[in-house]
Amino acid sequence: MKFSALVAIVNDEYEEQTIKAARKHGATGITILAGKGIPCDERKTFFGLSFEGSQSVLIMVLEKSLSLGVLKAIKNVVAKNEGGSEGLVFTVPLEHLAGIDFKQVQRFEQHLKEEL
Repeated sequence: MKFSALVAIVNDEYEEQTIKAARKHGATGITILAGKGIPCDERKTFFGLSFEGSQSVLIMVLEKSLSLGVLKAIKNVVAKNEGGSEGLVFTVPLEHLAGIDFKQVQRFEQHLKEEL
């Protein structure tokens, strides 16, 4: 079985929606880190101070064939129609992996069987 790491960086208000979409499409364990984003265009707020938004970084280890479906589901949560976005999501192939829970592997297998 091959694995990918999926990383989603989303604005805090989209964290729960992102988790629900990822779980619905086969993600099991998710690690969440707090982050602070700095946009490419500096936004001015009260008294000329710049705004740096709070973000959540979600990291998931997925069976490789599940990763594209989870990525697309998260994209549907964070992508705006106007071309903007409330987050970023990408996958990275994993060559070596240790410590994954066997129950998680069984859930991946079950999800794949249900899709077929």
